[in-house]
Amino acid sequence: MTGQVSQDEGCKFSDIIAIPAIRDRWEKVRRYFFLRESTYDMTNRCNIRCDGCYFFNGEKQFAPENLDESAWQQLMAAEKARGITFAVLAGAEPSLVPQLCRICAETIPLGAIATNGLKAIPSEIDYRIHISVWGNDGTSKAIRKAEAMLDRQLANYRNDPRAVFVYTFTPHNIEEARDVTGMLADNGQQITFNMFSAPIGYNGPLRHTPSTLAATREMMTELLAKYPQSVLFSPYNIVAHTHELGLHALFSCSYPRMNSSTAIGLGRSFRQYRTDLQWDRDAACCVPDTDCADCRHYAAGSAVVTARMYRHATNPDTFSAWLDYVDTYLAIWVRGYEKGPHLCDHPVSPPDRQ
Repeated sequence: MTGQVSQDEGCKFSDIIAIPAIRDRWEKVRRYFFLRESTYDMTNRCNIRCDGCYFFNGEKQFAPENLDESAWQQLMAAEKARGITFAVLAGAEPSLVPQLCRICAETIPLGAIATNGLKAIPSEIDYRIHISVWGNDGTSKAIRKAEAMLDRQLANYRNDPRAVFVYTFTPHNIEEARDVTGMLADNGQQITFNMFSAPIGYNGPLRHTPSTLAATREMMTELLAKYPQSVLFSPYNIVAHTHELGLHALFSCSYPRMNSSTAIGLGRSFRQYRTDLQWDRDAACCVPDTDCADCRHYAAGSAVVTARMYRHATNPDTFSAWLDYVDTYLAIWVRGYEKGPHLCDHPVSPPDRQ
């Protein structure tokens, strides 16, 4: 990014956003600063069982299901009343309870659903749909115990504008990402990237090491350059999510579990409801029961990195990288939002914690 302002630290914010391209992107993304999220475990059932699954760790998996539609209607009405404008539907597998997903979407129109993609979600539920991919079909069979996952996912979501395929990088599927991303791009799908982030107590083979983080960084960079119209990511997304330090160490996590403040932001507004419609502030984060030190999860970064605007507003390059990250996050999560070209096309180091 070149501009009329020096890249030296300590630039005035007013001077940075006076650069036309930066100003235009700033005006584009700031219209979405009204988004306030919470997440909801829709069911404790799943139609597959994956190694390293986030849901089937910790206490939340044992919460009884509440399938009472009137109870869900009351909850979502209360959530809307307290200012929640974006609902993330997760749990074990939300597609198994479409009637509950429909209630959420009817009450809070903006949202996203995390799904394994093996069961189609009705088209009238107009949320972004994040379809998890953990490698090619051979890897999926080994890790997820499911046959022909990509074929089945594409059968359900080909030409569906709600769909984003989320490729989760583990130490063992880095090379596979090349063929899988190409196949999805050739089928007209949008793709974004995630990093396996170990659940608490997990010491299995899916944990990343410095060498696998570096290899993932190279692969993400290659795929972003090769498929710029299909891959929803940016150079700064790559930096933030493949750094040897996790998101909390880099940016300090804003979610209640790691943030004791209730004065402002996610510490005050965010809740993570379990299947019994209860929540625990001490455990509340976007991917509960993740080892915070190992967290590089794309969903966590969508809030943790974007919350650090002022830390990035030190020079045009760093602020442009942050704007690219926010632009990417909105394209991944908000139905109908279109990602723009990168303002900063090279890696930028995360700013020091303040």
